[in-house]
Amino acid sequence: MGIKLYYTTVTASRTVKSQQAEVRRILDTKSIKYELIDISVGEKLRDEMRSKAGDPSAVPPQIFNEDQYCGNYDMFYEAVEADTVEQFLKLA
Repeated sequence: MGIKLYYTTVTASRTVKSQQAEVRRILDTKSIKYELIDISVGEKLRDEMRSKAGDPSAVPPQIFNEDQYCGNYDMFYEAVEADTVEQFLKLA
């Protein structure tokens, strides 16, 4: 599968929860298929997400096309506002 969304099911942050939900809602609305990767399952997945994103303090949601980093929530939101989501996700 192409698009990978790193997220977490275990967080006390309302911001992270709402950002993750919004990314999923927008992808679903646009009928863009994606794979969910829950970093709360293990430290290895969190470290993998941070390594791939090139940011040792990255928090979910983080978005990739295969192993190519697309961006975080703020970058995704900017693409939504500019109507360039497909380019952001490297699908166009």
